[in-house]
Amino acid sequence: MRLVQALRNVDKFRTVFDFGGREVAHWFPGHMAKGLKQMRANLKNVDCIIEVHDARIPFSGRNPVFQDTLGVRPHVLILNKLDLADLSNKQRILRNLEKEGVENVLFTDCSKQQDNNVKNLMPMVMEVIESNPRFNREGDFTYSLMVIGVPNVGKSSLINSMRRTNLKKGRASKVGGEPGITKAVLTRIQVCERPIMYLLDTPGVLPPRIESVETGLKLALCGTILDHLVGEDIIADYLLFSLNRLGKFSYVEKYDLEEPSDDIQHVLKRIAVKLRKTQRVKAITGVGNITVTIPNYTAAAYDFIRVFRRGELGQVMLD
Repeated sequence: MRLVQALRNVDKFRTVFDFGGREVAHWFPGHMAKGLKQMRANLKNVDCIIEVHDARIPFSGRNPVFQDTLGVRPHVLILNKLDLADLSNKQRILRNLEKEGVENVLFTDCSKQQDNNVKNLMPMVMEVIESNPRFNREGDFTYSLMVIGVPNVGKSSLINSMRRTNLKKGRASKVGGEPGITKAVLTRIQVCERPIMYLLDTPGVLPPRIESVETGLKLALCGTILDHLVGEDIIADYLLFSLNRLGKFSYVEKYDLEEPSDDIQHVLKRIAVKLRKTQRVKAITGVGNITVTIPNYTAAAYDFIRVFRRGELGQVMLD
């Protein structure tokens, strides 16, 4: 009965997120502009572009600059982190991408030591290359790919996964959980022996202007924008709103809540208490100074976001 009552209350939750007149944080540091310039300069030596994006946001935040400036080469879209994505509507995603002109799509989980989908990448790339003219590269028997994408979607993980799969070799690109790890277009990295294939790693490049606040929040939630540029409290609130909207209530059991909640302050307070993330502060009262213990909301928001990014709150589709 109590569960039924709790789920009835869900009907009263927010159906629209209040962005409060916020503007999108613009994060386009110098290495992004330099990286984009180098990508354009290297295009003549590239047979195929591999664009990597987060499978949880297959439409939001894909950099339109890529389509405008790099669209002259054959293109494969990798939707990575499929282990974190709810792909129950996979066919809808593929149909909508096809309407946008994206026909070569592969879902991967490059965090795994062996991802069978990565094995399918080389045949797909070769088919795409062979169905398009190579122009000045016609007589070259080695192949060159360029990997592109917004920050922290797994470009370096894909390169390392390709090397493990095709060459049985270790990682060549540094991997991290924060955006901005790769900051320069690197020298060529071999990813296949038969045929001989090299890949250019590139820095993650965001659009100089993100299309909307909601797109910015989705990107931030998936870790492609540095948290402090948006604010952990705002990201945590948007996360709670998204989980409730999708009917994903595993956070209730994770943090020992009594029922789903639409109040981020209440949720963060419960998280802080459970994790013992509290702080003691002095309060001035009419009878003198006293020390009180209050929840550390920032630490609680940080944990809430990290737990989501690790997939501990279930698979989601934010688009």
